[in-house]
Amino acid sequence: MSDGPLSDLLVLDLTRALAGPHAAMMLGDMGARVIKIEPPAGDDTRGWGPPFIGADDERESTYFLSANRNKESLVLDLKSDADREVLARLVERADVLMENFRVGVLERLGFSVERLHELNPGLVVLSITGFGHDGPEATRAGYDQIAQGEGGLMSITGTSQPTKVGVPIADLVAGMNGAFGILAALHERARTGRGRVVRTSLLAGMVGVHAFQGTRWTVAGEVPGLAGDHHPSISPYGMFASATAPVQIACGSENLWRALCGAFGWDADEPEFATNALRVANRDALTARIETLFGTEPAEHWLSALAEAGVPSGKVRSLDDVYSWEQTLSQGLLLTVDHATQGELRLPGSPIRFDDNAHSGGRSEHTAPPTLGQHDAAIRAWLEG
Repeated sequence: MSDGPLSDLLVLDLTRALAGPHAAMMLGDMGARVIKIEPPAGDDTRGWGPPFIGADDERESTYFLSANRNKESLVLDLKSDADREVLARLVERADVLMENFRVGVLERLGFSVERLHELNPGLVVLSITGFGHDGPEATRAGYDQIAQGEGGLMSITGTSQPTKVGVPIADLVAGMNGAFGILAALHERARTGRGRVVRTSLLAGMVGVHAFQGTRWTVAGEVPGLAGDHHPSISPYGMFASATAPVQIACGSENLWRALCGAFGWDADEPEFATNALRVANRDALTARIETLFGTEPAEHWLSALAEAGVPSGKVRSLDDVYSWEQTLSQGLLLTVDHATQGELRLPGSPIRFDDNAHSGGRSEHTAPPTLGQHDAAIRAWLEG
């Protein structure tokens, strides 16, 4: 048994790849018991690499390790009558079932929503698809980069051509939306006693994060283009070259603009740059002015000057720098777990932290991502008990 705010929940994770596993891991981080149900070949991501760690007969993909902590692994062949019966018995005990099969697959396996709720009327079901469970393109397979493009995110990302985000952001956002939907449905179940189906998709996640770029089109009728390294509606707000490394500045108010000008000895009311709208219109000239100045000194000089002036600024850190940064460590964002075959592993932690916990997540202890079928015997024995 775990501790944490969701420690009374049993979650069946039938998902694979990243969107669903990430959602399930979020619930596991908060203390839920998550049983990851894998086909005999395992989750696809067990083979996604390099990089891998471990000997060939105990090889683990770092991709799989990123999305499956705080779970147990049970292997079921859902083409087998006996293993479908095991799943049915698990459904009877579960609070949540999560799946990201293509539309219609779960029904063909004999677990339609109607059957699931016959087995367990209180079951909350999360279904994650690529483009939605209905509509003209419901049957399309969902892959992150395709969803980033189809959902418009790539059209506003990059400098000279559309660029994908450096992580599978469509998958990750869909997973976060799925976890949020599950908690809403569980809260409702506390009143009604009945579960419901929560649906989200990679496409919905991409449209859902358009934010002000979306309303630029829906309200103002402007089609946003590539945003590059600068905010399209605020200036100066972006990345600027210095003599050694990029420096990021965020002047999100007129007071901050005046503070920046004070630090550099500029006239804040200069006609060309007197308002944010003027600075946006004359962004190229302002960027050139800042970079001409920044080119005279190393990045650390300007970061120090900006900090002293109270202007938000920062560097662009590589991931090795991020994970050794004292601030990252102070927030509990690096976890140490004991893996069944690989020994001690360090993993990125949960982004959520509670007031009584020094590390991230809702548990006092986190468990390593499981090996394939690691918990088969224990789970089957529990079902028989």
